[in-house]
Amino acid sequence: MNEEAAILAIDPGREKCGLAVLTSRRVLERRVVGPEEVTAVIGEWIGRHRIRTVVVGNRTGAARIRDAVARTFPRLILRGVDEAGTTLEARRLYFADHPPTGWRRLLPLSLQVPPEPYDDYAAVALGRRFLARYGPG
Repeated sequence: MNEEAAILAIDPGREKCGLAVLTSRRVLERRVVGPEEVTAVIGEWIGRHRIRTVVVGNRTGAARIRDAVARTFPRLILRGVDEAGTTLEARRLYFADHPPTGWRRLLPLSLQVPPEPYDDYAAVALGRRFLARYGPG
């Protein structure tokens, strides 16, 4: 069976980071963690998904996360991705998976903020942006 290569995408931040493992066809895993947990989760996911490429958003906290990943996993290929617009894309992805119910379904989604952290969806948006431009690695 020829399995498509997966990438790991990271939406870095000071207090929390979004992580997602995805292929061009689907999202395999996603999680929101503190910056200090990123390398532990990557270690858990590397073997499970045979990840070789990690893409990291280029804004808040990017240098610290990129350095920690490079130091801990020197064989991984690290690539930067422009984060512009990913927060809005992340909201759209979140609400596609979790449509508002009750009276909230009457409000335009553009006026709503997800009720929980959705940095993992920002990581999905970053990963999709990378895959659309460069392919699986």
